[in-house]
Amino acid sequence: MAYCRQEGKDRIIFVTKEDHETPSNAELVADDPNDPYEEHGLILPSGDINWNCPCLGGMASGPCGEQFKSAFSCFHYSTADVKGSDCVDQFRAMQECMQKYPDLYPQDEEEEEEEGKTAERVEETAPTDTMTTKEEDGSS
Repeated sequence: MAYCRQEGKDRIIFVTKEDHETPSNAELVADDPNDPYEEHGLILPSGDINWNCPCLGGMASGPCGEQFKSAFSCFHYSTADVKGSDCVDQFRAMQECMQKYPDLYPQDEEEEEEEGKTAERVEETAPTDTMTTKEEDGSS
């Protein structure tokens, strides 16, 4: 015997083996394209940005949400030859805001490691440049 219950927006149906022996007579309902609660992707059918998309990971609503929206909107609507190249100021403002909240917006460990390696390379090459300069001075 089948059993059905409603939990919020979800309908849970339990069925028996006997219920599965006969073909289903369920009718599928077509999606309503005008349903405001229907999930959409990042870009809505109108071409606007869906700020509620879970793919944004809450970035649009955090303490730097306005800066994120400004930078992302600029990039999305950019018509520059190199898309987004006209949005440097907005992305810089977003980055500066994020740096104020390191607990909420931690840098990737890979980026930190790369920055460390770059600093090490600069330190390693600096003495070599100095020696070359001294040798050139001595040979003149």
